[in-house]
Amino acid sequence: MNQILYHYESAFAPYIEGLIRQKKADGFIYDYEAYILKTFDLFCLDNGYVNPLITRDIAMKWAIQRESEGINYRNQRVSFLRQLSLYMNSMGINSYIPRFTPSEAVTVPHILNQEELQALFKEVDTYLPNDSKWQRFAMEYQLLFRLYYCCGMRLSEGCNLEKKDVDLENGVLTIRRSKGRKDRLVHMADDLTALCRKYLQKITSLLPDTIWFFPGRTPEKHIDKTSIDKKFKQLWAMTRYASKCDKEPTVHALRHTFVVNRMNKWMAEGISLDVMMPYLSRYLGHSGIEGTQYY
Repeated sequence: MNQILYHYESAFAPYIEGLIRQKKADGFIYDYEAYILKTFDLFCLDNGYVNPLITRDIAMKWAIQRESEGINYRNQRVSFLRQLSLYMNSMGINSYIPRFTPSEAVTVPHILNQEELQALFKEVDTYLPNDSKWQRFAMEYQLLFRLYYCCGMRLSEGCNLEKKDVDLENGVLTIRRSKGRKDRLVHMADDLTALCRKYLQKITSLLPDTIWFFPGRTPEKHIDKTSIDKKFKQLWAMTRYASKCDKEPTVHALRHTFVVNRMNKWMAEGISLDVMMPYLSRYLGHSGIEGTQYY
């Protein structure tokens, strides 16, 4: 994974850079935190802070919740400033340490790195049920898990797809009655669309009368999301990373990983997240930009 570098210019630049070096040396990716600390760096420049000391006034002004952000995103910003203050205190600089702030309960998901993704999809692509009558599920898993990762879909959204919802000419999925009872369009990459074409030909030859893109054990019903969740856990457990992971991922981790990787790619390319966030929010089916800012 390419390292994302930012140029810090405020009075706090040496300490921000030192904190990032320390975190990366400890094994943390710390790219998202580096981005937030860059916004703090710009905040300090805009407000004319020239003394490299985090005071209570600086911390309180930084902690003000903006109109465009949710409480969780605001609390993340404060927590990253807290880490910087702790680092500066370890250097002998008596900086103000912001308190932990109350927040809605949020479970931090496991974001799969490139090696974990490769290991997972190796298991997905080589899996074959023992009973021949269920072997069609092998190809369903191969495509369905790719849709979760490549399109950031929710668990139920993939399971509920009907054949009529998959536009293979234009590479567009229609997600109906999703969270918040909203419909939306999800565009696919060309190679993923090509996989969908091959898959549809095969599943139609096996089950010509089903309306579902991913039929379940009974073709009159779609594949069950509970069984997909269990299958993901089974396949993940077969990877060499399962025993080393401190937090077991779920199917939804593929959606989270899609979002984080997409945001990191934009940052690496110098594309403004402020510009792209509304588009990403619509693509994911969030009710507002605050849901996307959580990442």
